[in-house]
Amino acid sequence: MPSDAEASLAQLNPVQRHGAELYARMCAVCHGKSGEGYKADQATALAQPDFLASVPDALLRTAITEGRTGTTMSAWATTRGGPLSASDIEAVIAFIHSWAQPARAALDEHSLTGDVARGASTYQTECVRCHGNRGTGGPNVSIGNPQLLGVVSNGFLRHVIRQGRKGTPMEGFRAKLADQGVDDVVVYLRSLQAQAAKAPPRAPAPPPPLPLGPVPLNPHGPAPLGFKVFPATTPADVVKAQLVDRKARMVLLDARAPSDYMLDHIAGAVSVPFYDPAPYLDALPKDAWLVAYCACPHAESGTLAQKLLDKGFKQVTVLDEGLGVWKSKQYPTHTGQTP
Repeated sequence: MPSDAEASLAQLNPVQRHGAELYARMCAVCHGKSGEGYKADQATALAQPDFLASVPDALLRTAITEGRTGTTMSAWATTRGGPLSASDIEAVIAFIHSWAQPARAALDEHSLTGDVARGASTYQTECVRCHGNRGTGGPNVSIGNPQLLGVVSNGFLRHVIRQGRKGTPMEGFRAKLADQGVDDVVVYLRSLQAQAAKAPPRAPAPPPPLPLGPVPLNPHGPAPLGFKVFPATTPADVVKAQLVDRKARMVLLDARAPSDYMLDHIAGAVSVPFYDPAPYLDALPKDAWLVAYCACPHAESGTLAQKLLDKGFKQVTVLDEGLGVWKSKQYPTHTGQTP
């Protein structure tokens, strides 16, 4: 008898099946196996029915292709140093739509009549705790992100604020704010979009996988002290003390997509993406500690660590709280393709 998962895959067309395979490898770790969301770093619930009924494909396409600057959402397109071709991205979008096919929401696209000052005040009262100051940096969706605002309509924003997202932290505000108050918030969000600095163009990205680079670091150094085998984690202070101060022998593995690695990584780290470590396994030493990290803060690095343990590596740990804590302590980082 086929399993439920096998039966579900059998109902998909070939494009959707391809998208399902890619989603399982690269997206489920944060967004959940079935799109339920919140598996890592408050990742969006993609299978939420109201989201599926209203989201434009342009939003999904841009998010997957370009990522979300200032968040843990990676740029997955090959044009940005990620692993997905344009057709791969369309396949993932097709798979996302296969979860449910609700009637498309009727979006209210009439002209905005809001007031930006009132909207700013309402935002501070009702929205900032979830979405952060000026729409970024909060625990939930960065609604002020110009990449998001650039591809959604006023009707989409109205719909989300009025209806909320049932089953998620996003409540509906139509009764509390009325239509005028909702418009005020939308006008405020549009003002943030207008004020956002234009992102500088990215340099052309090499096709993945990136070359591994020299491993291990400090090849003649002592063995690290205080490292804990996964699923335990090792604090950033311990890793830094062993790596920088004691010059201990180890390998730092950036488990994120190569697009993230090239933007910013721990100095000396090499790129070994969580979804496909196979090209690097033969070159990684089994007699040195491997320290995996990501930014979400343990989902991708934990996935990579488990795959390494399954392949016979014994000394594998995960950097507790990942790159964010490392950077907050102003420990050394590097940009570009090289460690």
